[in-house]
Amino acid sequence: MLIDIIMKIIRLLIITATCLLLSACVHKVVTTPAKIAYKTTKGVVKGGIAVGKAITGKKDKQDKKENDKE
Repeated sequence: MLIDIIMKIIRLLIITATCLLLSACVHKVVTTPAKIAYKTTKGVVKGGIAVGKAITGKKDKQDKKENDKE
C-alpha cells in the first residue's frame, strides 16, 4: 500500500519533469527560426529602402541635417 503511493508520487514527478524539459525544447525550436527570419526580413527591408532612396533621390531628415552642417 505504502509502496503504491510512493510509486504514484515518483511517476507524477517524472511526468512533471519530462513536461518541463520538453517545453523548454519546444521553446528553443520555435524561437530560433523566428529570430533568424526576423533578422533576415529586417535586412531585406532596410536594403529595399536604401535602393528606393537611391533611385528616387529622396533624403531623410538626418541626411539633410548632416548636409546642412557641412
